[in-house]
Amino acid sequence: MSLFLIILGMAIVTYIPRMLPLVFIDAKKLPEWLQAILRNVPYAALGALIFPGILLAHDNLWFAISGGIVAVIVAWFGASLLLVVLASIGTLLLLSLF
Repeated sequence: MSLFLIILGMAIVTYIPRMLPLVFIDAKKLPEWLQAILRNVPYAALGALIFPGILLAHDNLWFAISGGIVAVIVAWFGASLLLVVLASIGTLLLLSLF
């Protein structure tokens, strides 16, 4: 029973921060500058999650950084996510062959 209460408590605690903005903030009333900032939050969070993984991908730091640089360059030119991943994997494959 205590395990069930712990899971229920965690569910409530994680649900409240997700529910409150939907209930109390109307997206049409937010200033444009705040909307611009909020639109970039998913990209910032994704970058914060991926960057440490890039640095720890291989024993050789330059090997890992080169794959990350290729991914950034390909993404900068507007390629799809699949193409970005394939380009960085291909780069690391070529580097591992040499």
